Amino acid sequence: MAAVPEPGGHEVSRAGAQGYAAEWARAVRRLGFVPLSAGETERLLHRHTVRLAQALLAEPFSTRPAAEIGRALVEAHLTEPGVLDWSVQALGDRFLAQVLPDGVRTDAAADRIAALQGALAAGFARALRDRTFAQQERIARSAWQARDEVEQALRDSEARFRAVFSGAAMGIGIAGVDGQVIDVNQAFADMLGYSIEELRQINVASLFHADDAAGMWELYQELIEGKHDSARVEKRYYRKDGSVVWTDLAVSLVRYDDGRPRFTVAMVEDITERYELQQRLRFQALHDPLTGLPNRTLFFETLGLVFDTTDAERRVGLCFLDLDGFKAVNDSFGHDLGDRLLVAIARRLADCVAGRGHLVARMGGDEFVILVDDGEEIDDVVAVAEAALAAVAAPVRIGDHQLAVSASVGIVECPVGTTSVSELMKAADTTLYWAKAEGRGRWAVWDPERSAQDIARSALVAGLPAALDRGEFVLHYQPIVSLLEGSMLAVEALVRWQHPELGLVGPDRFIGLAEETGLIVRLGEWVLRQACRDAQAWRREFPDGRLVVSVNLAARQAEDPAIVDTVADALARSGLPAHLLQLELTESAVMGTAGEPLRSLHRLAGLGVRLAIDDFGTGYSNLAYLRRLPIHCLKLAGPFVEGIRGDGPEAAAGHRDERIVDALVRLAHALELWVTAEAVETEVQAERLRALRCDTGQGRWFGPPVPAAEITARLRGAGT
Repeated sequence: MAAVPEPGGHEVSRAGAQGYAAEWARAVRRLGFVPLSAGETERLLHRHTVRLAQALLAEPFSTRPAAEIGRALVEAHLTEPGVLDWSVQALGDRFLAQVLPDGVRTDAAADRIAALQGALAAGFARALRDRTFAQQERIARSAWQARDEVEQALRDSEARFRAVFSGAAMGIGIAGVDGQVIDVNQAFADMLGYSIEELRQINVASLFHADDAAGMWELYQELIEGKHDSARVEKRYYRKDGSVVWTDLAVSLVRYDDGRPRFTVAMVEDITERYELQQRLRFQALHDPLTGLPNRTLFFETLGLVFDTTDAERRVGLCFLDLDGFKAVNDSFGHDLGDRLLVAIARRLADCVAGRGHLVARMGGDEFVILVDDGEEIDDVVAVAEAALAAVAAPVRIGDHQLAVSASVGIVECPVGTTSVSELMKAADTTLYWAKAEGRGRWAVWDPERSAQDIARSALVAGLPAALDRGEFVLHYQPIVSLLEGSMLAVEALVRWQHPELGLVGPDRFIGLAEETGLIVRLGEWVLRQACRDAQAWRREFPDGRLVVSVNLAARQAEDPAIVDTVADALARSGLPAHLLQLELTESAVMGTAGEPLRSLHRLAGLGVRLAIDDFGTGYSNLAYLRRLPIHCLKLAGPFVEGIRGDGPEAAAGHRDERIVDALVRLAHALELWVTAEAVETEVQAERLRALRCDTGQGRWFGPPVPAAEITARLRGAGT
């Protein structure tokens, strides 16, 4: 590689300078942080290498370039002490051998090298010193500037705080950890009716409302102990004139740098108007707008508090009161008068019940509830209920009208730990229903056994429709036997419910429910059709027999305009002759029949169906009316037959019943009617009925109700 011409006729080795610069760059990067890339560092040091070589060979000789290179190293931030040490040492024999051309005198070159080394070190040192001085000056200048800025910021902050403190509409107070007031603003002073100077002489404890004082000191203690940095509460303060101001208080603790409590800062807002508005709104939300009594919301809050805060053994009582016939008052006199009546009743209840310390609330409509949470036994709650009933029952004059109303009360009383709020209210509602069902104007006490019966009854009611759809009902038949011959002339179809859980359920448990729900029409039609099918099956197997099947017809069925078509269709579908079907109706149903039901009876008789009056003698029969009805048979009520007994203590009563039966049989025969005696239980009864010329008998003596298959077996036995 060609050499670079230098002053004085000597040439610098290009390759040597490049290698020296590369080695210098590696040493620099190894010795400390270099803010330049490897390539940038090598190019920079290559330029310095060439310049050092040129300075060494220049005529006249000067060390100035070496001093400038030393400064340049500092300016390039190559300031690690090891960098200067390596650079000075390498500028010796290694530099002469690697960079300078052959032929340079060794002694002269060595002297010049030493001078350059000194100049490089001196330039490096001066540059480093100058930079250090410049940095110190900048630091000092920045420190003074920062201090000035902090002082100005502090003055600005104090000015702003003072402006806020003095001009704020919210009260601000500063107090020591002992509660002694240090300073307050004008808004705080105006809020409490003091001057600022007066408040500076006061301890905040004297300003606390008596009911809040303990809680406030506890709050301050928790702040001082570091449990909270700040707190916010609604508290009352006394004004100078003794009145009370409600405040929204936010208090914070300010500490010294070492963490010790220094003082407290309180931000206080007067919320008296807002609090009073909230109280009015709460009263409106928790009280009935018509009567002013607590409403159901407040009642349930209070009842829930009793359950949550009292001992499980403490007893609680409820009186659930409902006015009897209040709807009639509204319908007759209008809702305005009805509302005035409610107000009067509420006032009476408040006077006689709430005056004893019990809570009385309006639940809605004409329902009221009384909470008795300090009674010791049921008699205490009953006494409250009787007082309420007496208060309601007194006549009320409203305008030109004097009204008298009564009420029914359901009473529940039990230990808190044995029930819940919802169960207690459910029991009270159920008991109120019992009181109304028992005649109104009275009270009824909760009875768990009766409730269980009602629940079972409700379960049966709910299950009736599905049971009919699933075919769970079956028919049993009770023989009706000739008292003269002893042969079975008829059977009465009696329905049973083959319940999947309760087993075989008798009609006394569900027929009344079916009548109440209206399902009796569907159930009665099913009984009619099934009885006709069974009777036709017996007729086919025993064609010489004339067995009549008797089916009970409910009053609602008799009133159904479609009853005649239903009976005719059942006969047609089964093929049973009409004269082998007997329909039984109760005496009260037949005697009250008029209009369409009466026409239905005549049309049924026109079909050839037999009609019988069941339980005859228990109602109030009009004999002239009975004579005009298309009746074929009278079934004497069981109580008369049960009275026919043998000798003994009850013989006299039995003789009276026997005379009654005798008269009824004679009456029926005079009307050309067939007579069946029910509830024949003994041979003595059967013999006496036979002597009285009663036609047929029915009861346990002749056989209990049995499935159709057993009637079939009995008919087969009679045939043999």
